Amino acid sequence: MFATDANAALLSPERQPGTPDYREPRHARALLRDLFDTAVAAVSASHCLPPHLPQPPRGRTIVIGAGKAAAAMAQAVEAHWQGELSGLVVTRYGHGADCRRIEVVEAAHPVPDAAGQRAAQRMVELVQGLTADDLVLCLISGGGSALLAAPAPGLSLADKQAVNKALLRSGASIGEMNCVRKHLSALKGGRLALACAPARVETLLISDIPGDDPTLIASGPTLPDATTCADALAVIAKYGIDVPANVRQHLESGAGETPKPGDARFAGHRSVTLASAQQSLEAAAARARELGLTAHILSDSIEGEARDVAEVHAAIARQVATHGQPFSKPCVILSGGETTVTVRGNGRGGRNAEFLLSLAVALDGLPGVHAIACDTDGIDGSEDNAGALLGPDTLTRATARGLSARAHLDNNDGYGFFAGVDDLIVTGPTRTNVNDFRAILIV
Repeated sequence: MFATDANAALLSPERQPGTPDYREPRHARALLRDLFDTAVAAVSASHCLPPHLPQPPRGRTIVIGAGKAAAAMAQAVEAHWQGELSGLVVTRYGHGADCRRIEVVEAAHPVPDAAGQRAAQRMVELVQGLTADDLVLCLISGGGSALLAAPAPGLSLADKQAVNKALLRSGASIGEMNCVRKHLSALKGGRLALACAPARVETLLISDIPGDDPTLIASGPTLPDATTCADALAVIAKYGIDVPANVRQHLESGAGETPKPGDARFAGHRSVTLASAQQSLEAAAARARELGLTAHILSDSIEGEARDVAEVHAAIARQVATHGQPFSKPCVILSGGETTVTVRGNGRGGRNAEFLLSLAVALDGLPGVHAIACDTDGIDGSEDNAGALLGPDTLTRATARGLSARAHLDNNDGYGFFAGVDDLIVTGPTRTNVNDFRAILIV
């Protein structure tokens, strides 16, 4: 950490030549964008995957996988693998990468489509007829739940689409959503690993789950599952989700039960988490310190309604700005995790835009406070932006353009609001995914 007097020098008229004055909006915005870019680079597949590759087997190596980072992970495997390999991974539309030996298929997210269903079936076909000398290298990242679309027997793709849409609008946490998804799938909750038998399965994961439970990442297709059909029914009841009759019957009958921890069929398999929100936050904190600011990580696993989480962050920022507690300014406050949005309006925008819009309302133009909130995959919800920026002048600029932050928040229209003040951040797909990145600069 830098001493308080050193930090104060950043804001004084006598600061060293060339040192940015972060009270100036352009410098504050550039700093926050730098921190986000640093956080994303730290969890890229090319950076974090190569050190964890296993030794080639005596037999064949088949690569399969699903998620927003799956194509970039496959590309990193190809670049560093010593030996033959082939396979197929599925990623979100627009998140592909050039691979020579591993086929990359693109499909829909967050609601599955037929392309994802076909890719899942082809993966199962690829791992048939393997031996104990063969290796299945499974590349899993966030988004895989929707992309690996394989309805359980008796269910249809339309059934899964209906349930997915309802879950996404309900405000359920990612753990709750994936609990339901596991029990409606032919591959999630460990079943994909069983399809690879008797080959050994090595799973490499990029975590988008608060707390980094590997069994929840992409609904754990290669890992045993401790949750039950009864747990899935409890989630459905908790959020009042109206599911098709055959989905309810599938769960109530126990037909959707998953293989459990201790199942001998998983013996000899291994999983490694390559990247997580904590790694991205630590990288951003180190970068902030390089630039002469103290940095404080609140948590890597914050969940809850985006607008409520924003109000807590606003209270902390106000305490720092007004009283110098619990941190002295200038400083950067960092947090990660995955918030949720209970959709009540008909606006556009993901959870990061919702967070920032609520933060704007709560801060009400508090001087010296700037913020960024972005999804590390480059896509906030289902929009084309990663997130947005917020400054103490945002509400004033919005008012001048006839925009009401409160009205946009009531309509879940964070995208529309920040587009209206030219504060959206558009990166395109980053081909990694460790969920939300939030940074608040207080000067």
